[in-house]
Amino acid sequence: METRRLHLLVELSRLGSMRAVAEATGTTTSTVSQQIAVLAREMGTDLIEPHGRRVRLTPAGRRLAEHAVTILSAVEAAHLDLAPGAEPNGTLRIAGFASAIRAHLLPLVAELATSHPRLHLLVREHEPAEALALLASDETDLALTYDYNLAPATFDPAVRATALWTTPWSLGVPAAAADGAGTAAEVFARFRGHDWIVNSRNTADDTAIRTLASMAGFTPRITHRADNLDLVQGMITAGLGVGLLPAGIPTFPDVRLVPLTAPDVLLRAYAVARHGRLNWPSLALLIDLLTERSRQPAVPDGPEGPGEPDGPGELPVG
Repeated sequence: METRRLHLLVELSRLGSMRAVAEATGTTTSTVSQQIAVLAREMGTDLIEPHGRRVRLTPAGRRLAEHAVTILSAVEAAHLDLAPGAEPNGTLRIAGFASAIRAHLLPLVAELATSHPRLHLLVREHEPAEALALLASDETDLALTYDYNLAPATFDPAVRATALWTTPWSLGVPAAAADGAGTAAEVFARFRGHDWIVNSRNTADDTAIRTLASMAGFTPRITHRADNLDLVQGMITAGLGVGLLPAGIPTFPDVRLVPLTAPDVLLRAYAVARHGRLNWPSLALLIDLLTERSRQPAVPDGPEGPGEPDGPGELPVG
């Protein structure tokens, strides 16, 4: 059984069409079809079946795809284990959200440059969905992602998510409307008539806001989206609405942070990597360093939260 055929089956399970698999793997649709057919003969059972103009995996195909994830991870781990030299080296690709890169990854760069000069970090700024997509397509080795406790993420079985740090979030409102405290639902209820501002590149805060609004008995009117929390504060100052902001960040003169409790709103950060690469010395080292750093006392991160002024970019480091 060739691992290349197993890889095509896993990609078919993930992408849902022969054409998409061919485009992702740089081959042709007929080649993908032929290789899946050979794999079916080797297994002695049908792995795909017609589904309209397309195909879908049979129950046996889905089961084999699940096994294939484990098999391919084991093969990948074996390659890494047999790589010459256990000292961390080579290029390690990281995709993550802006504040994780700025506050937690970049401070490690100088340390790694001294302790492991042969290790080269390639950093790309992306929101969680974007970073996880890069991880699935093997365009990055480590994804730094986040979710909210009120909007928990679901991770693919092919990856392992290591919990890092948590950050409490508040509701950013105009200074003149910041009077009064209460539970999160009570705070939200006071702003039921306002427009709401959410992230333009991620849906986690959208879900968290809708969840708390439902607890307060209303549906939020989400009208504005921005990826940069400095811009969110500007929108609040201009009277365009209210939105979630990290607790403790410096605020604009006309913006106030109202604490959200009972329930708290927590941003939870993760280091996500594929199972087959967890023993790679370079990756294991960086995850250990990030985990250690996440246990240190938190420092307010500045006006930009998960987003940044610029879109996805690539920054060679080290």
